[in-house]
Amino acid sequence: MSKKEQLIIDIQQLLNSHVNISTTTINPELLSFMDEKTLISIIGSLLDQKERHLEADGEWLEQFKKDTNN
Repeated sequence: MSKKEQLIIDIQQLLNSHVNISTTTINPELLSFMDEKTLISIIGSLLDQKERHLEADGEWLEQFKKDTNN
């Protein structure tokens, strides 16, 4: 398996790791024209989005905990 193929699989796994999201299947040919740098950038963006989502969930949970402790 080439590095590009692994990056495409990693992108697909990241997309599918979001809760309450339907399974995503990527046709590798759609991303195969991209270079490794671009694929790594996509992975970075997906990780950033996931981190922001988790932070927002954490903030919401903290607010909920504060409300129930009063």
